[in-house]
Amino acid sequence: MQIRQYEKSDLDAVLSSWETATRLAHPFMTDEFIAQERINVAEIYMPNTDTWVVELDSQVKGFIALMGNEVGAIFLQPECHGQGVGKSLMDKAQELHGDLEVEVFKENSIGRKFYSRYGFEQLEEKLHEATGQQVLRLKFTANKALH
Repeated sequence: MQIRQYEKSDLDAVLSSWETATRLAHPFMTDEFIAQERINVAEIYMPNTDTWVVELDSQVKGFIALMGNEVGAIFLQPECHGQGVGKSLMDKAQELHGDLEVEVFKENSIGRKFYSRYGFEQLEEKLHEATGQQVLRLKFTANKALH
């Protein structure tokens, strides 16, 4: 497993990881919403985030996109779930930024389980206007894990 900085040539693989994992974790999202978000990921998010990809057998299988200490996105191909791949990406983010924050849909049980296992704690719950779904804001405190 190799974690390296995102390159433009990774875009198709990143979008594939994003869409496959999004559909799995967010069954409430419409095809129209996902189609629009896919454009946003490519044109808005990727150029404006510090993104790291994970390669397994020379193929990009997932990514983490950071905006400072905010985890904007972390998505893996489903066959990589539960194998420590996401943890390795989150470890990279923590190595770079220490304390981390993230927002996750309340309905996203896959993501919530992952963040909880990693040590994130809930800060607040609010409405996500575009989908009408509840979103949880979570925080990971790096130095707490050391005590």
